[in-house]
Amino acid sequence: MNIIKKIAASLALLIGFMSVFAGSKVLLGIDTKEYNVLIWLVSYNVLFGLISIYTGFLIWKEKPMAKNLSLFILAMHLLVFIYLKFMSTTVATESIGAMLFRTSIWLIIIILFLILPKFLNKKL
Repeated sequence: MNIIKKIAASLALLIGFMSVFAGSKVLLGIDTKEYNVLIWLVSYNVLFGLISIYTGFLIWKEKPMAKNLSLFILAMHLLVFIYLKFMSTTVATESIGAMLFRTSIWLIIIILFLILPKFLNKKL
């Protein structure tokens, strides 16, 4: 596997582990926040953290399912971000920023994993 796809896989694994670690601490009451915590959002982040870890593994192993899962994760994060930013009245600013961060990282992963290799292959 080329270095670009390894970077994409590493980013997916890293963001996945970060989400599971941080979200689990909140769900278990180990970490408390001084702002309004939406339990459904923390649960979503832990679930998608696990999916991100699995997807990172699939990207690393160059499995075909990685493409669909990557696009699914990006789409879901984007939808949740839009909901939090424009429709939710109870969400903390920190949660919106965290979802923007996740969405941005997955956009970078998509560019590295799906778009850039196609562009580079056309140039060769």
